Amino acid sequence: MIVNSILDTIGNTPLLKIPLRGEEVTIYLKLEMLNPSGSMKDRMALSMLNHRPRALNKDSADIVESSSGNTASALAMISAVRRINFTALMDSHASLDKIRTVRAFGSNVQIVGGGDGVLATDIRDREAMRISCEEGAYWTEQHNNPANAAGYAGLAAELLDDLGPTITHLVCAIGTGGSLCGSARQLRTRIPELQVIGVEPAGSIIFGGEGRDYLQSGTGTPEGAEVGLAIDYGVIDSGRKVSDRMAFSTCHYLAQRHGLLVGGSTGGAVYEAFSVARRAPVGSRIVTIVCDSGTKYLDTVFNQDWLSIHGIQIIDIEEHFKGLIADAPRRPQI
Repeated sequence: MIVNSILDTIGNTPLLKIPLRGEEVTIYLKLEMLNPSGSMKDRMALSMLNHRPRALNKDSADIVESSSGNTASALAMISAVRRINFTALMDSHASLDKIRTVRAFGSNVQIVGGGDGVLATDIRDREAMRISCEEGAYWTEQHNNPANAAGYAGLAAELLDDLGPTITHLVCAIGTGGSLCGSARQLRTRIPELQVIGVEPAGSIIFGGEGRDYLQSGTGTPEGAEVGLAIDYGVIDSGRKVSDRMAFSTCHYLAQRHGLLVGGSTGGAVYEAFSVARRAPVGSRIVTIVCDSGTKYLDTVFNQDWLSIHGIQIIDIEEHFKGLIADAPRRPQI
């Protein structure tokens, strides 16, 4: 296939079936890390820029966004193609690879907040508002932008094309809420009985509870930050919390048993998908969205020194879900 722009390669990502014992329940992973900037955020970033207010729709207009990295990478990629000046406001919680990616696309990065890996969503957002008000840049404001959720209509359509109305559960990490709520809203038009489960890090406040620090990147809402309007609690049936240890252990399982490198937020979602599969009725089809690639976390989630510094011990997920997870299929050597 020949395309005229890298933006034409956004979407149409494949599904990976994860084998479970007996195959009475099936889990499918939507491989969104195969989008061109490496995450599902390409969909919503393109949607937000395509739906800019008409008065700000000149390609020369500056844009700004507060991001842990994936939205910033997506906006930087699109800005490079469309020759837009983009500034990403990031903090030390973001992986170095994400920061380097934004700069590689030619966009500006400003690091705000404290050091030592502190997540500073509220500080980033305040600075974005200041730049928008004082410098006239367009703040895409992903947490409150309706074009965020609208950007995932195509993802839902692809799932329906591949699986039809047989999907019983949608299990997805929740940060801004755009991917989960946008996809769920569209899927429910064909599957009214769909069970929608949002997964946040233990310590995030989206589904209540006491806020505390967490290490999963690009997901959840830390204490002190505002839960955005993109989260539609009306389409979510339940919210679950997954610890960093279980999320990262699942990342290691997927890498070492399925050759699939994913980020921590996806690890949390897949862990919860396994938990759902344990109690789901026979015939259930569970879909989980792979938010981004683990290649962005080789210095963190897949770095034993980093894990040790943070006191995280990786567990054996196959043993933890003993009796559920089947061995990955082996192909004969040629």
